[in-house]
Amino acid sequence: MTINYDDFSTVDLRSGTVVKAEVFEKARKPAYKVWIYFGETIGVLQTSAQITVHYTPESLVGRQVIACINLGEKNIAGFISQCLLVGFADEAGYIKLASVDGLVPDGQKLH
Repeated sequence: MTINYDDFSTVDLRSGTVVKAEVFEKARKPAYKVWIYFGETIGVLQTSAQITVHYTPESLVGRQVIACINLGEKNIAGFISQCLLVGFADEAGYIKLASVDGLVPDGQKLH
């Protein structure tokens, strides 16, 4: 399926830095609660992420990530997810986070 540029431009992918991460005890599948700083204008948004195979909460803090911030909020086991981290599945189907090559400002929109 092909989309046009206007469709793609509605997806708001931004750079951010993980400021806090913890095990999500109430999640049905192993997951973390993750808080990401997207710069002064957007601030901190939170999400739930099933990325426990390749990452620990400690390894996430300080990591620059890419997330979609305009999907709306979703209630996941009583936790409000405000954005979606993006990544690719490894050969076993476990997610590895997409990242930037070098540091960029938090809140930068993907072009």
